[in-house]
Amino acid sequence: MIVQELGWDDDVDPELRDAIEARTGEEMVDEDSDEVVDVVVLWYRYDDGDLVDALVDAIAPLADNGFIWLLTPKRGRDGYVEPSEIAEAAPTAGLSQTSLASIGPDWAGARLATRRSRPAERR
Repeated sequence: MIVQELGWDDDVDPELRDAIEARTGEEMVDEDSDEVVDVVVLWYRYDDGDLVDALVDAIAPLADNGFIWLLTPKRGRDGYVEPSEIAEAAPTAGLSQTSLASIGPDWAGARLATRRSRPAERR
């Protein structure tokens, strides 16, 4: 499994990063990678720019069945992102939110998957 990490900064959760790398047996690739990836871990804070743009950029390297873990600071932390902003940005970027998780003491996660178009009707 290839995991790409976007939005890394000094505030990310090192234990989560270590756990991901231990689970996959590989280091995460960074934003400069040209590989097709199975998962994108996107660390995003309120002041990181437009969320829709960040999500669209994160979709580009995804494999057909890949997904994004959007990690945002929890309420009360610097860079907190309102859940309504995620709920609005995801469909605009062509994603569906499939689950939520608490990721350590400082981060919350939203699992986002690409929306599959319905198969064309056969005549």
